[in-house]
Amino acid sequence: MSAPARPESIARLEKLVAALKAKGIVTEQEIADRQASTDRASPEIGARMVARAWLDPEWRALLLRDGAAAAEQMGVSMAGAPPLGVLEDKPGLHHLVVCTLCSCYPRAVLGYPPSWYKSFEYRSRAVREPRAVLAEWGTVLPPDTKIRVVDSTADYRWMVLPMRPAGTEGWSEDRLAALVTRDALVGVALPQVPLAAAAE
Repeated sequence: MSAPARPESIARLEKLVAALKAKGIVTEQEIADRQASTDRASPEIGARMVARAWLDPEWRALLLRDGAAAAEQMGVSMAGAPPLGVLEDKPGLHHLVVCTLCSCYPRAVLGYPPSWYKSFEYRSRAVREPRAVLAEWGTVLPPDTKIRVVDSTADYRWMVLPMRPAGTEGWSEDRLAALVTRDALVGVALPQVPLAAAAE
């Protein structure tokens, strides 16, 4: 959990907001709308985007071409947000997202970044030894699978489109979305079919 904001930081923010409103750059309603949008954001949005891509080839093409436009189609406001890129995992290729400088993260579609994503250890080791980092998460990839580490920045945010697990043919979008975790959306984990479902 982050430390509470200091009184002087809050006062500085309030002065900045007041100046922006006075100049007509932003309104109270716009601020409230953005706050509400941020509070609504969660990994469930990204999971639904992935599930839909697994089911709909045209949607998949849009998602890979313009992630922000795809998010907007699902009712997610991307106004003011950096472009959203979507990295497609394929046989022999796995993507891992990291922000090496701080904690840049596609909050509009994944919510707030977890503490481990912001940690210095993850930010440094994901680049130097991605296979070892994944193994510590229980994600062991075949030796011939290439791991592509992609840096999320203030100018461009990334999420992963993982491969659809085998044995999910005929599943609904809701059921598929339930397999996609926040960790799979940044590449530290893979979607897994529960043992009970696999036995059906």
